[in-house]
Amino acid sequence: MDTLKPINIDTPKSDLSEELTSAEMGKLWATYMGNSMSKCILKYYLQHVDDPDIKTLLENALTLSTEFLKITEGIFKKENFPLPKGFSEEEDLNIGAPRLFQDEFYVHYLKYAAKAGMSIYNVAVPLVFRKDVEEFFVYCMDSTMALMKQIKEILIGKGLISKPPIIPIPDKVEFIHKNFLNGFLGDVRPLHALEITHLYDNIENNVTSKALIMAFSQVVKSDKIRDLFIRGKNFTHKHVENYIAKLHHEDLPAPSFIDHLVTTSTFAPFSDKLMLFHKMDMFAMKIRGYGNSVAVSGRHDIGLMYTKSLMNLASFVEDAAKLIIENGWFEQPPYAVDRNKLAKDE
Repeated sequence: MDTLKPINIDTPKSDLSEELTSAEMGKLWATYMGNSMSKCILKYYLQHVDDPDIKTLLENALTLSTEFLKITEGIFKKENFPLPKGFSEEEDLNIGAPRLFQDEFYVHYLKYAAKAGMSIYNVAVPLVFRKDVEEFFVYCMDSTMALMKQIKEILIGKGLISKPPIIPIPDKVEFIHKNFLNGFLGDVRPLHALEITHLYDNIENNVTSKALIMAFSQVVKSDKIRDLFIRGKNFTHKHVENYIAKLHHEDLPAPSFIDHLVTTSTFAPFSDKLMLFHKMDMFAMKIRGYGNSVAVSGRHDIGLMYTKSLMNLASFVEDAAKLIIENGWFEQPPYAVDRNKLAKDE
């Protein structure tokens, strides 16, 4: 396999002819927060990596996070928009912490994180109108897609992943007349391609999520946050088992757990604030993913399974948000004017 080269995509030029809309502010703010966190995480990963290809992949990801931060900061400064505090190496990174993950984990993590980034950027592109902001999010999307291509090359080239299951090509076009929605009773049809796709994707996301939250539960200092992480680890494990069972029932292969890629270290490389924000943010992203899964699944049993998963996630995200607020870590995003408050102040 050829050695990976750093990504080089032209950065967009700034255009300040219009005021920022709420969509532009919100998405830029989320991009800044997420990439300030990613920069800390990637710098730590680079302290403990042996494989040269995986190291180059991490360096490429760090280059993108740094560039995204720089461009976002430039737009904010020209608009006199207060820079979010986000996360910093001084407060949220212990660069000298021992190794917490094996090299292979980094590749799975980057795929997990790149999916999350792409979900922010592809939602932003149709909603933003100012030229420089639009070009920036297109740049973010193109860059992250280029990184994703490299991630997949590493995963396949090093035999670290199995592709989604193979199913037969249909013999002819057919139309559904009955039993399509059955899942518990009667004649239950096999899984269709989109249901298999989302089961595979959710397993892939969740095995990485479980390994990450398990690692965080080993090193976090706060007992309250540790208890929450353990709860999240346990229901994530159950989710994966349920999704794997659906594929195995159809004699289809499924991705496996990657818990073995977490070391036994109990020294925290990151602040409690960063770890809690990270898991709250990623679990919130999974709510959208499960919603998409429900939307394409016809069988009642699969819909109910995802609904239960959504309830677990929503409860975790709410409790995580309460802990972040309790600790004074919840940075407020841009918000609309409270007209009722203005009227009362008058």
